[in-house]
Amino acid sequence: MEFTDLGLSEPILKALSAKKYTAPTPIQQKAIPVLLQGHDLCGIAQTGTGKTAAFALPSLDYFARNPKPTPLRGCRMLVLSPTRELAAQIAQSFRDYGRFLKLSVETVFGGVPINRQIKALSQGVDIVVATPGRLLDLIDQKAFTLDKVEVLVLDEADQMLDLGFIHALRRISQLVPEDRQTLFFSATMPKQIQELVGKYCRNPVKVSVTPESSTA
Repeated sequence: MEFTDLGLSEPILKALSAKKYTAPTPIQQKAIPVLLQGHDLCGIAQTGTGKTAAFALPSLDYFARNPKPTPLRGCRMLVLSPTRELAAQIAQSFRDYGRFLKLSVETVFGGVPINRQIKALSQGVDIVVATPGRLLDLIDQKAFTLDKVEVLVLDEADQMLDLGFIHALRRISQLVPEDRQTLFFSATMPKQIQELVGKYCRNPVKVSVTPESSTA
């Protein structure tokens, strides 16, 4: 199978071709068709399986086919990440894959001045990649709202639990619209993660892959 077989829009295929990406990984083969149909998804996948593209490509395709103005002090897509390093990587992937689309991407995490982020978000952004703590700081300052989120991604959910973000995640789940698409990724599925899936997702399609380097 190649990316051209998945039904992705031309600007995205052009960006993939520029990066010399031709064949999707197993998680991409399983997830992208499901997400293009608008289903919620629960993916068991570890780092190194290609899951960022598995959620970025169909989401970018959705925005390419459904252009809208960015919501004031809000976003159309929110990606939650456990660390600032991962958030920065995910945001760069969105910029790379969406390079031929006119979409704005911003990161939100601690360790940088919050006023700079408030200014960057004030006119609205298409895609925000955030760590939960700084995101809630912005919401508490009335500088950002989640009431226009159309696509929500929780990446590395078990790592977010390990870092103590469970209460932040529960709170965020109450701030996003019920009518949205939710993409949930975790390397493991303990009881607390299953509870989060129940809170966030509606009848999610479940996909599972192991890293290509793993041994029996």
